[in-house]
Amino acid sequence: MTCASCLGRVDKALVAVPGVTAVSVNLATERAVVDFSGAETSPEVIAAAATDAGYPTRLADRDTARTKADQKADEARTLSRRVLIAAVLALPVVVLEMGSHMVPAIHMWVMDMLGMRMSWAIQCVLTTLILIGPGREFFTKGLSALIKGAPDMNSLVALGAGAAWGYSTILTVAPGLLRAETTGVYFEAAAVIVVLILIGRWLEARARGQAGRAISALLGLRQKTARVLRNGEAVDIGSDDLAVGDII
Repeated sequence: MTCASCLGRVDKALVAVPGVTAVSVNLATERAVVDFSGAETSPEVIAAAATDAGYPTRLADRDTARTKADQKADEARTLSRRVLIAAVLALPVVVLEMGSHMVPAIHMWVMDMLGMRMSWAIQCVLTTLILIGPGREFFTKGLSALIKGAPDMNSLVALGAGAAWGYSTILTVAPGLLRAETTGVYFEAAAVIVVLILIGRWLEARARGQAGRAISALLGLRQKTARVLRNGEAVDIGSDDLAVGDII
């Protein structure tokens, strides 16, 4: 899940399962707590309902917190690489386009050394690399959600960046298809949108990873064994095997 609309769809899918009486979905921890009637459904059926809605789900266990912390740490590392690649590719695009607007000297240098068409072509190539590389996930997930009639944040980014890139690419390679007075490209908008959203997701994943590690550390302090009286004798058992009525 990546946004509130995702949370709403997961909640709706779980509530629709016969026998489910209450659902609480948490976006930050990516967990759902479900109250249900065991006579009408099962945890496996409930998990399958969320998976069918487009959000792969598995049953939680005692190692879930530790596993999620590791997953978020890996996700943060992956996102940091994607942010770095996208930022390196986007910087020349921003300098070529916005630098020319803000600093006359840069504009003169671009016109003298490259020319407007070559500048646009370079921006087109660099922005395309951003969208098919670090930003590919926005399109694979976002357009899929859009086709299903359940757009999310990925869909919004895909539409915004895709529209800016598509319009600018047409103006670059086939300007005759547009009106003669159309003279501006927006490659930097598509590039910067992807970079900023990736930075946000990287920071979010890093924060979740740190929280997950703290939770894992707390779980590590839990007593793993218990000494109980069984038939008048004291025996050591795993704490998960304790039952109602045991004398500890």
